[in-house]
Amino acid sequence: MTIKIFYSIIIVKKCVRRLFYRYISENFTNYVNQGELEAGNISFDYIKLLDEEVEQAREDLIQSKGYFILPSELFCNIHKKAPENENLNETLELVFRNIEASTQKRDSEKNFKGLFDDIDVNSNKLGKTVAKRNEKLVKLLNSVGKMKLDSYQENTIDAFEDAYEYLMGMYTSNVEKSGVLYSTISSNRTK
Repeated sequence: MTIKIFYSIIIVKKCVRRLFYRYISENFTNYVNQGELEAGNISFDYIKLLDEEVEQAREDLIQSKGYFILPSELFCNIHKKAPENENLNETLELVFRNIEASTQKRDSEKNFKGLFDDIDVNSNKLGKTVAKRNEKLVKLLNSVGKMKLDSYQENTIDAFEDAYEYLMGMYTSNVEKSGVLYSTISSNRTK
């Protein structure tokens, strides 16, 4: 495996993990909103709540979902404020730590432990200055934000597999030209 392919795979894994951050944020929000809707609170929207307003429900939500995300730490809220956030790299690092920490000593801990470890939001590869790093992080969040995920209950498409295949195809297009065989997961499936 060449160094270029190796780094391409690492970049794809990081993008998929950021996509996963968006997915679990939306999944968590939908779960909470649906519960409130069923309880008759039709104007409720978890995204718009203050963090202090949800703390009393933290333990119950961790018990039922296996993790917890504050409204201010949801992908949509981080994404919305990202262009003005001069400390976006630190904000994302804290969000990832908080999500993982919410699972400690829970059954879900094994699923989240180290999940975001290889996302180095302070890497010089993103830029030599914090401003340059944040500029790239904003672009990445914008790209993830534009992806059509739809509700996982409403479709049978595996959005993570599709994203992985798209990103692998994007990063390995030059490799294919050099004669190295690249195949996707779905092209290897038995039907």
